[in-house]
Amino acid sequence: MLMRIGIDGRFYGGEQSKGLGRYTQKLIENLARLDKQNEYFIFLQEQEYKTWKINTDNFHRVLAPYHWYSITEQLFMPLKIKNAELDFVHFPHFNVPLFYNGPFIVTIHDLIISRFPTERATTLGPWLYKIKQLAYHRVIKHAAYAAKRIITVSDYSKQDIIDYFKLPEPKISVTYEAADFQEVKEVADEEKRKILQRYNIDTPFILYIGNAYPHKNLEILMKVIKVLKKKKQLDWKLVLVGKKDYFYQRLEQLAWAMDVEKEVIFTGFVPDHDLPALYQEALAYIFPSRYEGFGLPPLEAMSYGTPVLSSQQACLPEILGEAALYFDYQDVYGIIKQLEKITKNQNNIRRDLITKGLKKVREYSWERMARQTLRIYEQTFKNKN
Repeated sequence: MLMRIGIDGRFYGGEQSKGLGRYTQKLIENLARLDKQNEYFIFLQEQEYKTWKINTDNFHRVLAPYHWYSITEQLFMPLKIKNAELDFVHFPHFNVPLFYNGPFIVTIHDLIISRFPTERATTLGPWLYKIKQLAYHRVIKHAAYAAKRIITVSDYSKQDIIDYFKLPEPKISVTYEAADFQEVKEVADEEKRKILQRYNIDTPFILYIGNAYPHKNLEILMKVIKVLKKKKQLDWKLVLVGKKDYFYQRLEQLAWAMDVEKEVIFTGFVPDHDLPALYQEALAYIFPSRYEGFGLPPLEAMSYGTPVLSSQQACLPEILGEAALYFDYQDVYGIIKQLEKITKNQNNIRRDLITKGLKKVREYSWERMARQTLRIYEQTFKNKN
C-alpha cells in the first residue's frame, strides 16, 4: 500500500538556505530522486511555491504562506495538513503546531535553546524573551511527546533528547547530515589576491565562517588574541565571516573594548563564490562552539581542504573524528597551544589534517540521509496500520 506523506517545506530555500533550510531542501530533493511511488505533499512558502523546480509526478506542492513561529502557523497549518488527507507528516523542525493532532514525525536537530537559555541570545526585552521561552518549551514538548518518531542528526543529540525528555531510546533515530562536497578547483593566485583585498584581509590568518550566536563562543577568541598580542606572539590575523547582525556588532564592540580590533577582521557577509579563496588561503578554520547538534561548518571547511581546529564539546568529536585538532572551549591557553601547532609546524600537521578532512567529508551523504529517512517513513506507516 502506497503512502501519502506530507513534508513541512516552509524552510526550503530562500533566506533559510543554510542550516534548517539546507536539511529540508536536501531531504526533499533526494527523496524525489529515490522514491517514484509514494505520494508527497510539500508545504511551501509563497516564494518557493512559485519557483518550485521539482517536476516528479508524485511530488505535489501545497501553498502554506504561514511564517514559522507565528500565530498563523499555529492556527492554519493544522487545517491545511488535514485537507491533504495524509497518512502522516514530517516536520523537519520542532515547530509542530500545537493544534495539530494527526500522526507526525519530527526532526529535532539539537536542544540549544533548552540547554543555553540566555537573554544574550535575543534582541527582545526581558518580558518578551520570557514569553518566547515559555512558547518554545510548550511547542518542543508537544513535538517530542506527541511524535510517532523523532529523527535527530547525531548520537550526541539523540542521547541529549533522551535525557532531557525522558523518552524511550527506540523512538529516536539518527540520520547524519552532510557537507556539499565537490572537488574544489584551486583559485588562481591573482584572483585570491583580489578577493582578499576586497575584504581587507591580510595573510596569514585563521578563519571562522558562521553566525555569532552566544553558544558559538567567539568571545574566547578575543581573549586568545589579547593574550598573544600582549606576549608579542601574534603573527596572524583572525578573520570572522558573517552577516553584520546584532550579535556580530556586539562582538565588534568587544574587540574594540579589549583593544584587539586591529587584529580581528570582520568581513560581514561574503557570497559563496568568494568563499573558496578564503578557505584556501587560511592557515586553519577554527570552531570554538559550546554546543552543536551536528557541526556542519567545520565539515564544510574540510571539504575545501582547510585544516580544522575545534572545541571538543557536544557532538564535534563524533562528527569530525581524527580529522581535527581539539581544545577545551573555555581554555585560552589550550586553544593557543593548538594554534601554535598549526602555525609553527605548518607543513606536516596541515597536510595531515587536510588529507584526513577530505576523507572524513566523504563519509557523509545527503542521499544516505534521505534513504534512512524513507525507511523511517515506511516503519512509521507499517506501525500505524
